[in-house]
Amino acid sequence: MRVLLVEDDDTLRDSATAYLRASGFAVDPADTGKTARALAAVSPYDAVVLDVRLPDDDGFVLCTALRQRVPAPRILMATARDGVEDRIAGLDLGADDYLVKPYALGELVARLRALLRRPDTAAPTVLRVADLMLDPATREAKRGARVIALTTKEFAVLEVLMRRTGQVLTREYIGEHAWDDNFDPMSNVIDVYIARLRRKVDGEGEAPLLSTVRGAGYRLVAPHG
Repeated sequence: MRVLLVEDDDTLRDSATAYLRASGFAVDPADTGKTARALAAVSPYDAVVLDVRLPDDDGFVLCTALRQRVPAPRILMATARDGVEDRIAGLDLGADDYLVKPYALGELVARLRALLRRPDTAAPTVLRVADLMLDPATREAKRGARVIALTTKEFAVLEVLMRRTGQVLTREYIGEHAWDDNFDPMSNVIDVYIARLRRKVDGEGEAPLLSTVRGAGYRLVAPHG
């Protein structure tokens, strides 16, 4: 899933970005509120990690603005250890959770995954299409009893498809949600990953779930009957 990381501390921002990407997230880092607003204006985000204290912006005002986007991203606010009032204010303004700085990178990943599993218009905890199962928490994928070994990026692409079961997703949509700003929309990388997933998801003798809609995109849908 795609995450906007708003943090003005260079060391923390760089280490968190690298860790989140290694954990399967697509991450766009921003060091100022201005950059964060510009990125949010053009890209859809599933979650935002938002530092309350920014050099050029009010983190609470930015939180409110981000929550007004459609669809609204999950917001994880990062606050100082003694910033109890900041945590209360952030939650009152619509933040979903908070993380006390300095935080462990493993906890950051765990909190984000927990937020993305919370029920609303988002996906359920475990994603299922027919006998295909994907668990974002454990990073496990199965087709029936068969375990499917997926790379980090294959998992991200399949998760995007399963969160929009039955819908035709364009290459651009998949790229926006499974990649960050490093994604090149002119490349054939989406086609390559779809081909890999088709070989892994639709095994011999199994009803095909992943299909290409010519001229439109790709779709994951349960077979009829």
